[in-house]
Amino acid sequence: MGNQESALNDAHSDHYHHSPERVRNHIGSNPQYHPTTYAESSMDSNYQAQVTSYTGGSDRANYQRNQQASYIADNFKSLDEVVTALREAGLESSNLILGIDFTKSNEWTGKSSFNRRSLHSVGHTANPYEQAISIIGRTLSPFDEDNLIPCFGFGDATTHDQHVFSFYPDHRPCDGFEEALTRYKEIVPYLKLSGPTSFAPIVNAAIDIVEANNGQYHVLVIIADGQVTRSLDTPHGSLSPQEQATVNSIVAASEYPLSIILVGVGDGPWDEMKRFDDNIPQRAFDNFQA
Repeated sequence: MGNQESALNDAHSDHYHHSPERVRNHIGSNPQYHPTTYAESSMDSNYQAQVTSYTGGSDRANYQRNQQASYIADNFKSLDEVVTALREAGLESSNLILGIDFTKSNEWTGKSSFNRRSLHSVGHTANPYEQAISIIGRTLSPFDEDNLIPCFGFGDATTHDQHVFSFYPDHRPCDGFEEALTRYKEIVPYLKLSGPTSFAPIVNAAIDIVEANNGQYHVLVIIADGQVTRSLDTPHGSLSPQEQATVNSIVAASEYPLSIILVGVGDGPWDEMKRFDDNIPQRAFDNFQA
């Protein structure tokens, strides 16, 4: 995603009264799922952030998949093609997880596709994230068993590339994509976009959810505006810290009944995401589609 994110300082917003403690998982080098929670007040327009700890499940290296995920072909041009591929792979039901990108590059990656507006701009016209959530709801909801969708954000000024936050203070899931869309529109005005960009925290959060649900098959849908942060001084042939963390998490996720679908919004670029999709080694199955 935008290189400018890697140089961002940890800015403080007037809407944030507490910054989340940064912790790391002792299992490898992956960031621990440590969501920020939000509490709204009808008497105050401030959107207050507070920290709630979440400890991951059992050692991932010893986790045995209860359900074998099928290989799903990639190179999709639309979500309809994704749905067709899922059906052809024999998938009849699953559980959906939604992750939304709140990194600062969203402020400029709508230059061509969204009239130079922030991709998270909320107004009379649906922004690209609202459109994507609506389309995903129409196409993937038939696969969701209980219509309860854990929804998370990442990359804002409290989570950066280390954590995710839940859409609700008590971490409850949204009841369908209509509620997910409503809740997105409620919280987005109070978020401060930041960075850098890493998909590792949201992938790790999805792994924890699969573990907590006894290995039931899940599909993680990530809506993002571009690629993982890669600074200009990253040597050719090497990965940035955010790229390496993302690769590690995707490889770890392949040991679980978990598929990851990346839905792109905005101007891109998408070349690095295609490389992630096609060239990540050592996976139990091709679990990442971009």
